[in-house]
Amino acid sequence: MPPIDQTALPIDAVLPDLLRILAGTPNAVLQAAPGAGKTTRVPLALLDQPWLAGRKIIMLEPRRLAARAAAKRMADTLGETVGGTVGYRVRLDTRVGPTTRIEVVTEGLFLRQLQGDPSLDGVGIVLFDEFHERSLDADLALAFCLQAQDLLREDLRLLVMSATLDGAAVARLLANGGHDAAPMVTSEGRAFPVETRWVEPAPTDRLETAVARVVKRALMEEPGSALVFLPGTGEIRRTEKALADLGLPRDAVVAPLYGDLALDQQEAAIRPAPAGQRKVVLATAIAETSLTIDGIRIVVDAGQARLGRFDPGSGMNRLETARVSRASADQRRGRAGRLQPGVCYRLWSEQADRALTPYAPPEILRADLAPLALELAAWGVDDVTALPWLDLPPAAPLAQARTLLSQLGALDDESRITAHGRRMATLGMHPRLAHMVLTGVELGLGAAAAHLAALLEERDPLRGISRDADLRRRLDLLSGQDGGAADRNALRQIRESARQIMRQLRITDRSFTGEDAGRLLALAYPDRLAQKRPGGQGQYRLANGKGAVLDSADALSRQDWLAVGDLDGDAREARIYLAAPITREEIEEVYADRIVTEELVSWDGREQAVLARRRRRLFGLVLKDEALSQPSGEAMAAAMMAGIREMGLTALPWTKALEAWRERVRFLHRSGGADTWPDLSDEALLATMETWLAPYLPGISRASHLPRLDLHSALTGMLDWPQGQELERQAPTHIDVPSGSRLPIDYSGEVPTLAVRLQELFGLPQTPTVAGVPVLLHLLSPAHRPIQVTRDLASFWANTYRDVKKDLAGRYPRHYWPDNPLEAEPTARAKRRGT
Repeated sequence: MPPIDQTALPIDAVLPDLLRILAGTPNAVLQAAPGAGKTTRVPLALLDQPWLAGRKIIMLEPRRLAARAAAKRMADTLGETVGGTVGYRVRLDTRVGPTTRIEVVTEGLFLRQLQGDPSLDGVGIVLFDEFHERSLDADLALAFCLQAQDLLREDLRLLVMSATLDGAAVARLLANGGHDAAPMVTSEGRAFPVETRWVEPAPTDRLETAVARVVKRALMEEPGSALVFLPGTGEIRRTEKALADLGLPRDAVVAPLYGDLALDQQEAAIRPAPAGQRKVVLATAIAETSLTIDGIRIVVDAGQARLGRFDPGSGMNRLETARVSRASADQRRGRAGRLQPGVCYRLWSEQADRALTPYAPPEILRADLAPLALELAAWGVDDVTALPWLDLPPAAPLAQARTLLSQLGALDDESRITAHGRRMATLGMHPRLAHMVLTGVELGLGAAAAHLAALLEERDPLRGISRDADLRRRLDLLSGQDGGAADRNALRQIRESARQIMRQLRITDRSFTGEDAGRLLALAYPDRLAQKRPGGQGQYRLANGKGAVLDSADALSRQDWLAVGDLDGDAREARIYLAAPITREEIEEVYADRIVTEELVSWDGREQAVLARRRRRLFGLVLKDEALSQPSGEAMAAAMMAGIREMGLTALPWTKALEAWRERVRFLHRSGGADTWPDLSDEALLATMETWLAPYLPGISRASHLPRLDLHSALTGMLDWPQGQELERQAPTHIDVPSGSRLPIDYSGEVPTLAVRLQELFGLPQTPTVAGVPVLLHLLSPAHRPIQVTRDLASFWANTYRDVKKDLAGRYPRHYWPDNPLEAEPTARAKRRGT
């Protein structure tokens, strides 16, 4: 083997401890500051370890650019080319030879390797580099490796490496051999010191304007090249323009760096600047880790990051721009001190710096879990708690992911993976796209499906060129049928990705057009089929029940039906970015087995009527809706009762006599007769309408029909004939008083009430009763004004009448007010008879 470059790096000081630990224990954690050299030094140091016994080292990297760069740096260190002792595997590019011992692999590709060979035959150790990024694939790969180590490969070693990481938590996860935690090695300090300068922009400054000013200032104050961190490609393009408008020193050249950029442009960004020049690299978070960009000693950090979040409610992803975490800010700052002392300009205040959150939320807590759910099913795990996790996958997104996989045919009714699901898992793409491609092959549309899948995974070739959302046009560009303006680098990348898919699936017919885009998209995104809303152009309803909007100037906005491939995750009304037209007939053809024909008989509160419809429905979309000519009587009655419950009992045609009858029955029910008399409270009547009201509802289907409802028969029918007779005896409508008057009893209160003039009760010693309950007497003056309320008439005569008599005699002198009311003759007249 060629001699290893001995240029000292900070990691070198802890390598002996790390090698000693791995010689005696299978798992360890390595914390090393940015620039320490862990990515390129550790794999090389492990090569000749006796326990490795000639087996391979696999090192995982979160990004393709970092994987290629790390492999090249290690190969250069050995004086070799990539593909010798050191190689790499990334999507669309593999450099591995027969003598390769170190393979640098992106995390997604490693999952494919694990699923194909869970025992990792021929592999001695797996290194998880930059694990602090906590990607979904890295978390899942570590869980699988720990289980494989436990069940299949006790000799397999695992090393988790990061610059900024909660190392103690990872060490506990990697515990083995009865220990509480795996050993942890820490490499202190950076290679070179970095000075931090805080520059808080004015609140009115646009991001690109503020960044451009700080970049120009930094280049005037400091020598060397600059690395500028921005949240996304849009901000990179706008900042590049702002720098051009502002004017940079003559020796400065601007180079963008982001994931969708062509490989040659990415490599140009990380190469040393030409002699006599220095670079301004405008980068996303892709440059945070694993990359050493030659000549960089200035970092300008905008302090923002783009995080994807999945909303289980809408089933859509949403990109959010958020403040960076403390860990990310430290990673970015460390880029300035990799090769020499540097300086970091932070576009926020020192006070805001102290408020940064320690870590960004891991992807497993905010991402679409459909890929994870498919990987778990392929691994044979249905209970996620059976695997070791730093963070358990959240239940709601996981349940939604499994529902989607069932819709795509990847899981059976018992949530076990199907043969179709296993084929999907081998493709290494999102389950939606995998299902689309596999089904597209069966339909004879394999080439179109492969190119559409590649198009949706890669950069949009019309981004920044056209706002046209039509995917047919993009497929025509890829097929050569449209020669219009487009991003040629993006087209080249998409074609290469599509060719790989076609090779993998042995698709030989390479001809395709954009005309089948809608049918294919419908396979991948059944929940994103969109139906035009009545009225406004560009307004759509998605199959998942959410709303979506398309620019009304887009020609697609006139289409009645769309299959949507890309939209933002706005929870209320998502914006459609990529779509293709589809017909209702095509939808019914693609999802013939999922379309439900249902007869709906329901109350419509707006119409105040029962509506009976026959509908053909796919998920939340109504494909056809027509009147139901002969709905069942039971369904009509049930819907009408739902309407009455919504409107309340006051909607029924009550009369005063019927209300009084109801109160008499309610009185007997309250007075110890709950087992004998029905409960006629509002709550009880609403709850039991199926029993007492339903038989009287035929022909009643609207609120306006209710006046003709025979409510009297419906209610009184709740009592049998003996109960009706007993009601008249126990709760009569009237009571006879001593004067001979027959007076009505009011049962609407807690106890029966009788309003009666005092003179009509002369001679009555005790309070009258109803069903054994003393009535509440409202004693009235000759003018029918209240005098006294009592349920104890005897006490009134004995204790109160004398005082009342004095008052009444003064006010009503023509009336008879005897000294002894119990011996006096009752009267309903002004004077006693015969006087």
